[in-house]
Amino acid sequence: MGDVDAVDAAAAARAAIEQTLRDAELEWESPAEGTYVVTLPGTRKLQTTCSLAVGAHSLSVNAFVVRNPDENHAAVHRWLLERNTKLYGVGYAIDQHGDIYLAGRLPLAAVTPQEVDRLLGSVLENADGSFNTLLEMGFATAIRKEYAWRTSRGESTRNLDAFTHLTERE
Repeated sequence: MGDVDAVDAAAAARAAIEQTLRDAELEWESPAEGTYVVTLPGTRKLQTTCSLAVGAHSLSVNAFVVRNPDENHAAVHRWLLERNTKLYGVGYAIDQHGDIYLAGRLPLAAVTPQEVDRLLGSVLENADGSFNTLLEMGFATAIRKEYAWRTSRGESTRNLDAFTHLTERE
């Protein structure tokens, strides 16, 4: 691809991303040309921050899912790898700290408003949809401790309702 073609492809990708974000009425900012930080609203994970970066030849997407699990690493990583076979446009990845992300890359020629929407949908589905499962697998002990701490002080446990099967006394 020549320099002019690459510039045109990058400009078209930026336009497609911006149109998609506006049309979807998402919260977003562009800290630098071709870089977008988007807030995706969720139900389990209240929000997912997703970054989109238009490079010379591709669009990269990265979204934080959950920090490095406290426990059960092998099972969590196996679950992530098994899920990767079913994902569209992104895959689960871990960084040098063990934190879990969704990451993907598309050629600039594939960046259309429809494809950006589909990619953001995949990020949201797989960050929000997997959130409670990942918490259960990697943070069950911490959830139980938090529940015990809150109940001992008479504080609300409402945001732990999804984990009652972990916190109910037997």
